[in-house]
Amino acid sequence: MATRHLSRIIVMQTLYEWQFNNYPKEKSFEIFERNLSEFGQDIDEPEFGRELLRGVMEKIEEIDQILCNSIKSLPYENVPLLEKSILRLATYELLKNDSSVPSRVVINEAIELSKNFGTKATAKFINGVLATVYENIFSKNKSK
Repeated sequence: MATRHLSRIIVMQTLYEWQFNNYPKEKSFEIFERNLSEFGQDIDEPEFGRELLRGVMEKIEEIDQILCNSIKSLPYENVPLLEKSILRLATYELLKNDSSVPSRVVINEAIELSKNFGTKATAKFINGVLATVYENIFSKNKSK
């Protein structure tokens, strides 16, 4: 398994546990380090996952607002934690707009996470929401 993919899995699991337990933001970093030591022994660039988690936690309010505006099928507070964790991670990566990770790779990774940990319906939901998020982020950036 590619190490960046595994890093994303660990970040997703960290976000899920953090929100499930309603921990303070700082606790998410402890959870990540525990998950990394338990599941990420083969990761050759652990800083990638740390940076993803740091970015999500720093921008969580902005990310949640983007997602709230992008999900029309149900209220954001009713989005299941798995989907919310995947969407937060992917939205952060789209906002980051890192040229080394193209947007289509970010979206594909999120869909793969949803297929591996959710259902076909989860994957469809993630794909639809991220298409809207992508459109909203990049149409806003073009108008600047």
